[in-house]
Amino acid sequence: MKTRFFLASALLLAGCQITNTTNTVEEKTNTTNNDPAAQVAPTATTKTPTPEPQVVVPKKIPTPQEQQDVWQRISMQLRADIPNDQRVIHYRDWYLRHPSHLNTVAQRAEPFLYMITEEIEKRDLPLELALLPIVESSFDQFAYSHGRAAGLWQITAPTGRSFGLEQNWWYDGRRDVVESTRAALDLLEYLNRKFDGNWLHALAAYNTGEGRVFRAIRNNKAAGKPTDFWSLDLPRETSDYVPKLLAVSDVIQNRDKYGISIPAIDNKPAVKLVKPKTQMDLAMAAKFANVSLDEIQRLNPGYNRWATAPDGPSHLLLPINKVDKFNAAFDENGRRGMKVIRYEVKPGDTLSVLARQHKTTTKQIQRANNMSGTNIRVGRHILIPVAMQDGETVAARMANNTQQSHGSGYRTSYTVQSGDSLWTIARQQKVTIDQITRWNGISKNAPLRVGQKLTLWKSSETGGVIRTVYYKVRSGDNLSTIAQRYQVKVSDVVKWNQISGQKYLKPGQQLKLYVDVTKVSV
Repeated sequence: MKTRFFLASALLLAGCQITNTTNTVEEKTNTTNNDPAAQVAPTATTKTPTPEPQVVVPKKIPTPQEQQDVWQRISMQLRADIPNDQRVIHYRDWYLRHPSHLNTVAQRAEPFLYMITEEIEKRDLPLELALLPIVESSFDQFAYSHGRAAGLWQITAPTGRSFGLEQNWWYDGRRDVVESTRAALDLLEYLNRKFDGNWLHALAAYNTGEGRVFRAIRNNKAAGKPTDFWSLDLPRETSDYVPKLLAVSDVIQNRDKYGISIPAIDNKPAVKLVKPKTQMDLAMAAKFANVSLDEIQRLNPGYNRWATAPDGPSHLLLPINKVDKFNAAFDENGRRGMKVIRYEVKPGDTLSVLARQHKTTTKQIQRANNMSGTNIRVGRHILIPVAMQDGETVAARMANNTQQSHGSGYRTSYTVQSGDSLWTIARQQKVTIDQITRWNGISKNAPLRVGQKLTLWKSSETGGVIRTVYYKVRSGDNLSTIAQRYQVKVSDVVKWNQISGQKYLKPGQQLKLYVDVTKVSV
């Protein structure tokens, strides 16, 4: 499978030959010895013991799997030909000029890279594929694109469903690192077969779709042109996509040559999958494993809400050194993963109202009470699964996993009005005075001026996970359809892009959107 992607390479081992020769040495007794017995003893010839041959054992070179650093394990198995192409050179130079980017990538990849590498080796696929999330998402497990692709591997919703990734209110398998890795590698293997083992064509198809690549090949054949990747007429993004991967592969394989270092990642498992086989409150899982809720959410970005999905999946990635602690605490709790409250039905209550109030679903309440219908009687007690922590608090903590370094969520501005104070602004905007002063580099006692612009970082109303998306307006688009597509408000789109006086959108116009990825995945 690798042959058309790789340069031919061979490892030559030099052996050493050892000649075994045995020499017989004759020794004579000392005839000048004054011992009478020695003088009468006959002269004898004796043989010395044959010396053992000196065997030189060649120094064992550690295999890729025996390396201490996963990056080295990968780089020892990179075989792609790196062409002297201007696009490859351009992106290689970019990576070399921005070493901090690869440092960030390494930090994000640390829990997952060993697991991904193991899976790629098990399938006998090119190790260049382990670097694909660098190009796709910079190893941001919450990444979301203008084309509505999600996760490390940037899988779209239809492709995800085709390759077995569930997507619902509770869960988006495209962000689940384990499941999305399986689906992405399944897709890449499928594309490699479709393109007769040509990995560059397969990678291009992963980016733009197999139909687009097949059309480009057919067009070149009809015109009598070469059909290799470099000769195809493909979209600009795809024409740059493969060179980016080859460039980062070259940099990682030749770190010493280019004088660049990447934080090492231990070549051993960092996480392990546990399967509680019941819906699990993420805060409860964090308590059982004795880790922070933030860490649980970073390792399990596929879950949109405060708990795993009621109908599954319910698996969790945990730090490998916390698995035993989790299992022991889970067993001690009777293998229950949820907190359930007993609630007395009041006038006006419905299952949908109660579900909304308690951040759960009607179906989940029905399951907890073994109900098939939706009718409930006033005064009756029902069981409602609830979050161990307040649902809004849990979701708000998820918003810390964003691309913005200054605060969670998206950046906006506030114009100071007459009569405003830090206290009234903080209360109105649902932030703290400390946050406003930190974001704007002012003191709490600083006077505010009417018309002064203050920077604010806002999370979504439900405290989801915000990602910045740049959307290029297409023919037929309007603010309403764009807002609906990305589950945002028209007024927010106008505010983010300062287009309040603009009557019409123009095709090709770029809009900045702050998208809650836990909403658009539904």
